[in-house]
Amino acid sequence: MTLTTVAALQMGASPLGTQQTLADILAYESEIKASGARLVVLPEALLGGYPKGEIFGTRLGYRLPEGREAFARYLAGAINVPGPETQALAELSARTRATLVLGVIERAGSTLYCTALYFDPDQGLVAKHRKLMPTGTERLIWGMGDGSTLPVIESAAGRVGGAICWENHMPLLRTAMYAQGVQVWCAPTVDERDIWQCSMRHIAHEGRCFVISACQVQPSPRALGIDVPGWDADRPLIRGNSVIVGPLGEVLAGPLQGQAGLLAAQIDLDELVRARYDFDVVGHYARPDVFSLQVDRRAKSTVMFQD
Repeated sequence: MTLTTVAALQMGASPLGTQQTLADILAYESEIKASGARLVVLPEALLGGYPKGEIFGTRLGYRLPEGREAFARYLAGAINVPGPETQALAELSARTRATLVLGVIERAGSTLYCTALYFDPDQGLVAKHRKLMPTGTERLIWGMGDGSTLPVIESAAGRVGGAICWENHMPLLRTAMYAQGVQVWCAPTVDERDIWQCSMRHIAHEGRCFVISACQVQPSPRALGIDVPGWDADRPLIRGNSVIVGPLGEVLAGPLQGQAGLLAAQIDLDELVRARYDFDVVGHYARPDVFSLQVDRRAKSTVMFQD
């Protein structure tokens, strides 16, 4: 038995902006070191923020000028990948000896992507995953990723991969990740609902893998000084609900609600073999004679120049 500590760092994007959020992340260095975690997962859209309740001045068929201003402010808070923020996070990974998986808003020209970044303690930024399908009105502000950013990386905690928020509900995406041998599934999210716990337990049980879901936590709109139409002004905007789940769907730690903090658990990768004894979703329980999946991993570009 080889036990490894993994963790979800539940926190929220600061209303003071990206640089303050980065400072807040770095302030957890001592706690990460003390936990001994070899893998730490942080929430979706942590650097850059998740603009819950914002409508960006849009109605069907037209956009208002104030919406364009809101988008310009949002883009200004996004980060370049790589950039100074990713360098600071790579250094944090090196100092803590923990692989980090972190949700950011990535700026690429004038397009934004909801992205998960992977940092290795020795190699720095080693991979990224752009959310394939922004959900609902997220499609207004985020571009769509392609199959070129579906990484599974080696770490001290095992083979690490995953999906962002509602991508976790995409069966074919999950199958593509399972086929790459993912052992620890990372799910950065802002979904605070109790039904999310069911999804995380299902993925752990389906993939026979460990699952770490890290959710943002945000106070009420009243505390933030904003107005979110249709939302109870005293109800937390995002309450957290980060959780760590074992390969048979058992909750190992959490859910953590209503506060920031580091949620940790010990895992043993040897459990995966025993868990997959009766169900290996892309192995003996698959039926390739009936079902098959083709994954296009080529990067897509609108314009290609040839000399």
